[in-house]
Amino acid sequence: MNAAPKRIRTSVLDVAYEESGAADGAPVFLMHGWPYDPRCYDAVIAPLVAAGARVIVPYLRGFGPTRFLEQTTPRSGQQAALGNDLRELMDALSVDRAVLAGYDWGGRATCIVAALWPERVRGLVTVNAYNIQNIPGAGKPTAPAQEHRLWYQWYFQMERGRAGVEANRRELCRLLWRLWSPHWLFDDATFERSAASFDNPDFVAVTIHSYRHRYGNAAGDPKLEEIEQRLAQQPKITVPTIALQGEADGVHPPDSSAHHAAFFPGPYQRRLLPRIGHNPPQEDPGTFADAVLEMMRG
Repeated sequence: MNAAPKRIRTSVLDVAYEESGAADGAPVFLMHGWPYDPRCYDAVIAPLVAAGARVIVPYLRGFGPTRFLEQTTPRSGQQAALGNDLRELMDALSVDRAVLAGYDWGGRATCIVAALWPERVRGLVTVNAYNIQNIPGAGKPTAPAQEHRLWYQWYFQMERGRAGVEANRRELCRLLWRLWSPHWLFDDATFERSAASFDNPDFVAVTIHSYRHRYGNAAGDPKLEEIEQRLAQQPKITVPTIALQGEADGVHPPDSSAHHAAFFPGPYQRRLLPRIGHNPPQEDPGTFADAVLEMMRG
């Protein structure tokens, strides 16, 4: 049974987060993806704590017990919001510098902090390598096979898709888990432990905004525009980085990140994970934890 999450306020959120290890340990932030939640890191935490880490696993905006402070705040899921949320959480917890690790939405947040505020990052573990979206170039089509993998993103552009997420969030998310991680034989209990986080009242709004904003079909939060402008330049990441890539990833296969080394002029390693899909920390927690431990040791 997991302990009740702690809570702390940032400028727009009441963030729920789980913390393990000594309060004076080496800070590590583990950032989950969409549609997942902190349960993906349950088997990663113990070896990090044993090595002296203070492990912080937040629920992203729109997930679990995390809530917006004001009803008037835009329910934005844009990339600048995710990155800024992580930076503000570090500030709220008085963490000057940490190892950051994540995948999918959480990987995007870690890449953004590493790119824009590298002084805050001791090391980075990112799945699918460079996760910062190229929104100015989002209208350029990719290979038909990749467009097919992104079917859910096109679905979300329509009102029918928004209604579908609202009505069928568990069925949709479970389907994506299966498609994206074809060798991961998760059971009903595993899925339900995370699916409870999708009942957040802002899950649908944040989800739909995220996928519409990245294609220019929804306006961003004006308060985040300066960050979005910086991200539009596709900033490079100079901090030490380990990029993990599942060979069986059903949404971002290995060839999608094969050329990303150019975005990482600093120390960079890319590791392919056989038979692993889109959720490496839950599918292969030992390998994920080992990568984080390498970043901790510097």
